[in-house]
Amino acid sequence: MLFLPLLLAMCCGERAAPRYTAASVVHALTGEAVLVPDTFASIYGEELAFATAQLRAADVQGGLLPVQLPGTGVTVSVGGVAVPVWYVSPTQINFLVPSFVVPRTEVEVWLIVDGRAGPVVRLRVQEAAPALFPYDRDTALLMDAAGQVRTRQNPVEAGSDVILLATGLGGFVKETAFRQLPTGPAELLRRAEFRILLNGEPVSDGLIRYAGAAPTLAGVTQINLKLPEGLGAMPPIQLAMGARLSPVLTLPVR
Repeated sequence: MLFLPLLLAMCCGERAAPRYTAASVVHALTGEAVLVPDTFASIYGEELAFATAQLRAADVQGGLLPVQLPGTGVTVSVGGVAVPVWYVSPTQINFLVPSFVVPRTEVEVWLIVDGRAGPVVRLRVQEAAPALFPYDRDTALLMDAAGQVRTRQNPVEAGSDVILLATGLGGFVKETAFRQLPTGPAELLRRAEFRILLNGEPVSDGLIRYAGAAPTLAGVTQINLKLPEGLGAMPPIQLAMGARLSPVLTLPVR
């Protein structure tokens, strides 16, 4: 009767456990197999979920981010704690690394789907792995001072005040409680080590008006920047936190 469990699985739709490896749990924007406090991460694999869902405003109750999206049965554990989940599909899960994980250590990550646990994998926690949110493959997401998204087709002028969004820059001087959305400004904890490079050169620190928590956006650093005069069209931009540099993107400037 050894064939009976297999027969039952085939006829009754028994589901497999999720499959992934340590190398497929990565920083959501850089693809590095590292975790950073208060930063988005992704799990890639197979059988990760049996539905597809994305975080909706209605899922955030009382300012608390959910650790499971309705109808998915998917939970991500980091260091034994269920963490907020942003997106769920059979091949990709996006989640938020909690701010309380300790840099320069390793932490255990695993995925549970409807009670079926995937493998426990260990990942290194870094202090920073900066990355700008992209608008497309090559261009940074850029907003003008009024909050309007500007693109290659509608670039800003040099000398303008702009807003950039990033992740992977570490914690803030005032940490938000676990699962809570930030409600006010709080500068980067390592603000003195933060730089912005345009055309490969650091901009004057005085042009960085703010770099810190983005109100109502967990895991996101908001950067308010006054672009230098005479910057030139479509300059490359990178963020630096200490010795760590973000991937190069282009800034839509004319």
